[in-house]
Amino acid sequence: MLIYLDIDGVMVPANSWRKLEILEDSFPDFSRLATKSLHKILSSTNATIVLTTSHKHHYTLEEWKRIFEVRGIPMVAIHRLPENTTNSNRKEELLNWFDSYDLTSNFIIIDDDKSLNALPEFYKKRLIQTSASVGLTEHLADEAIELITRLKSDVTPE
Repeated sequence: MLIYLDIDGVMVPANSWRKLEILEDSFPDFSRLATKSLHKILSSTNATIVLTTSHKHHYTLEEWKRIFEVRGIPMVAIHRLPENTTNSNRKEELLNWFDSYDLTSNFIIIDDDKSLNALPEFYKKRLIQTSASVGLTEHLADEAIELITRLKSDVTPE
């Protein structure tokens, strides 16, 4: 199972009135609710995180693992989309990625980006969309787990 994961608006709620707590690794702390919720999702499935965040290339994959671990989310496997050199919106960036790979239905997208509402139905029905000011919640984690379960049961061997 692949989880295409954004950070801002998902793990770090975007509230202009609240000062972000920056940790020693120079990255903002994740909200406790988002951390608990992502941990719940990851505990329910053998998943690989694929970072879609605009920060994805500011750190190496090993640094990303440490960022997650310091915030209480141990990472076994983490990847990222290629660098967005064309300044595509998130929808275009994901579609370009999906066009490059033969994907099965074993993936979900967790993101707050509104451009993703225009994804083709095959992709959009795998979207768990957060509110940017709230981020990932337990309710959305439950939705993600339900979606993952449904997608796994829909996969039939050839």
